[in-house]
Amino acid sequence: MSAPPRDRTELDDAHTAVSPEPEPVPAPKQSRAGRNLPAAILVGVGLLGVVGASLYWRPEPFVLFVVLLLWAGLWELRQAFARRDLRLPMVPLFVGTAGMVVSAYRGGAEALFVAFVLTVAAAVVWRALDGSGLSAVRDSAAAVFAAAYVPFLAGFVVLMLAQPDGEIRVVLFVLLAVANDTGGYIAGVMLGRHPLAPTVSPKKSWEGLAGSIVLATVVGVLGAVYGLGESPILGIALGVMTAITATVGDLAESLLKRDLELKDMGSLLPGHGGVLDRLDSMIITAPFVYLVLSVVA
Repeated sequence: MSAPPRDRTELDDAHTAVSPEPEPVPAPKQSRAGRNLPAAILVGVGLLGVVGASLYWRPEPFVLFVVLLLWAGLWELRQAFARRDLRLPMVPLFVGTAGMVVSAYRGGAEALFVAFVLTVAAAVVWRALDGSGLSAVRDSAAAVFAAAYVPFLAGFVVLMLAQPDGEIRVVLFVLLAVANDTGGYIAGVMLGRHPLAPTVSPKKSWEGLAGSIVLATVVGVLGAVYGLGESPILGIALGVMTAITATVGDLAESLLKRDLELKDMGSLLPGHGGVLDRLDSMIITAPFVYLVLSVVA
């Protein structure tokens, strides 16, 4: 005599016991700020090591390093703009970037400006010869923006290098940027409650900005007193100014990425995104730090 049939629940349970569902693979741990923190730290330390090594013997390796970084940033911008059918003329922009960086180091601010004007003119002519109509006008406008946003602003870092005690000025500038990011990250993760610009960058908070100001000011005071032999007031001014301008730079790129529907400009730097995601705050801050140090120190 056969056994009575089992109900549907028993059959489902038996099937589940034989063929269990695979357990989901845990996603890589990310920080509250949405980044892979260990990778970000390793990449950040590596970049600092490259900057320090390139400045240790002679300034020329650092100049070359800047050119390579800016080329990578321009390439990321090219890829991003292509999402809106904008074509950047890369040959004149690459050549012009090298020209601006070298001109800034060899000839100063006037040479940097002349190289920028020549780069813009070459990019516009190049694009005009490559096509006509509205697309050429839009592409030329994008090329002017790219030349101004990436190599021209970054040229002020090289202007610092060309000044007396240039290596110290560049190191102080880099450490100010690192302190701004670190202070903002720590305060934002631990204390962040009030959004700074929720429609542009939801993760930025007023508490994070306060943390940026505090740590950047500490680094600024130490750098001004022990690095440049200047008054602590200079360090306070540098710290507060760096935090404000760097935040504006971050928000400006966030606005650009939002318009382009991008999370990151690239993926070259794990934990940071692209090169422009790392440089966005620094290139906006560079002219202000250069001007303050030129007047005071």
